[in-house]
Amino acid sequence: MGFTTLRYDVQDHVATIAMDRPEARNALSDELLDDLLGAFARARADDDVHVVVLTSTHEKVFSAGGDLKGFTAGVPLVHKHFASERFVALFQAIGGLGKPTLCAANGHVLAGALGVALACDLIIASESARFGTPEINVGVFPFMIMALIYRNVGRKKTNELLLLGEQISAAEAERIGIVNRVVPDAEFDAAVADWAGRLAAKSPLLMRMGKAAMYRQQDMAFADALEYLHAQLSLAFSTDDIKEGVTAFMDKREPLWTGR
Repeated sequence: MGFTTLRYDVQDHVATIAMDRPEARNALSDELLDDLLGAFARARADDDVHVVVLTSTHEKVFSAGGDLKGFTAGVPLVHKHFASERFVALFQAIGGLGKPTLCAANGHVLAGALGVALACDLIIASESARFGTPEINVGVFPFMIMALIYRNVGRKKTNELLLLGEQISAAEAERIGIVNRVVPDAEFDAAVADWAGRLAAKSPLLMRMGKAAMYRQQDMAFADALEYLHAQLSLAFSTDDIKEGVTAFMDKREPLWTGR
């Protein structure tokens, strides 16, 4: 399956998904959202892929967010409702991928794109990137992505982002918990490659189990989460990879993962 709005590449167990609508600042059109869903599905099904990097081919913009043309399109309301379900499906696809995801925010991350970025496990940002939810400034509201922002950022700061619609720097995004790491623009590609390589070197089996646990337990009651995680730990004890990992550590050598 080919993609028309993004580039998809796999090297050294790392799948790179690069949004490629530079003329539209990677606005999240229905076509781009469909391609993103297809790309993540391909990465999920490919055992050679151990980690997914989500980025952009635009020099200054990761994505400007939702395609505003869709808001004014003269189509029935029910069509707009079904179209917006693509965001729900994408957030769920990234969260339930079973493989670590790294957002390489090489440029501005705005509006709906902030939700896409936050759906990823980790975010590295270039120092020139900016973040924000400016929807309120054009009479819209970031309904879909607030669920992700509130789960990553403190309530009062989230309120500020949603209600004022102002952009913040990458450094501020790191300070409030949106971004894991900010690096100079000249060092950005190397930093992304370093983290992607380190993630790809982990046991794919344990990473899959761990990612599933991370995704499922986040909204559980504390007692339920402990019970569920206890069961997952017992399952992990049954794998060959956990034994190999500990043995390799004791032998001071690199582990050889078998995925069993």
